[in-house]
Amino acid sequence: MFATFIVLTRNYLGQAKFNQLRGKLIAWHTQTITSFCNHLGIDRTTRQNLIRLAHANGKRLGLLS
Repeated sequence: MFATFIVLTRNYLGQAKFNQLRGKLIAWHTQTITSFCNHLGIDRTTRQNLIRLAHANGKRLGLLS
């Protein structure tokens, strides 16, 4: 779904800059999930499963191209 956009962005920014941006976005998303879980009192195992689910969804949507 997003693979074309991701590939074009990677080509535009270059591999190194793209990987740096991607790492920041992944870290930000993980922090958001952690904050959400902490706010609701969700345990560590469930939080890890949510992060894994987000990773799997990213692959499926083409965000990890």
